[in-house]
Amino acid sequence: MLNRALVLFVTLLCGAAAVVRANRPEQAPPRVSFERFPSQLGGWSGQQLPAMEDRILAILGVDDYLNRVYYGPDRSAAGLYIGYYKSQRQGDAIHSPQNCLPGAGWEPTQKGLLTISTVAAGVPAAIAVNRYVIQKGADRQLVLYWYQSHGRVVASEYWSKFYLVRDAVRMNRTDAALVRVIVPIASNDDDGVGQAEARAVDFVKKLYPTLPDYLPS
Repeated sequence: MLNRALVLFVTLLCGAAAVVRANRPEQAPPRVSFERFPSQLGGWSGQQLPAMEDRILAILGVDDYLNRVYYGPDRSAAGLYIGYYKSQRQGDAIHSPQNCLPGAGWEPTQKGLLTISTVAAGVPAAIAVNRYVIQKGADRQLVLYWYQSHGRVVASEYWSKFYLVRDAVRMNRTDAALVRVIVPIASNDDDGVGQAEARAVDFVKKLYPTLPDYLPS
């Protein structure tokens, strides 16, 4: 069974590489630029963070991105980053926070999945996202992130690669996005983590219904 799973995994990686290198013209559907993304999400008010340096953007390879901090009614903060890729055929691929955060000195102390009940186009939806607690020195943060493409939310990097290959073959589309929310953890006990998670979940519930215009189905 393990050997069969390994063969399947290697085949999937080879298929992904072949699709990314394919040269078929690809036309992503129209979308709204992040320049028009709302600065007000429920009771959360956003402020634009400084533009990323050119060298960082060159590494990320994004076609459009949003980088803001939102403040809740109690002045609690939630950092929001969305990186959108119009195509992943020419070597520009989504960078996993699992690689980027340790590179910035943050180490994970907890990791798992979290299911959030929200609404999509007026219809109740439950999305599964990655949940990390990270630490650098005495500072801790809660990170929620997921991959979103064609109306689909995926937590697993492996499944996101699978859908990349499938959608490239079936739809001739490889557009996708990474959505990441970071909330500071105020105290060093479990209650601090619980409070940060409650704020992050509330923010995601306000955020998620706004995404379809910017991340097309």
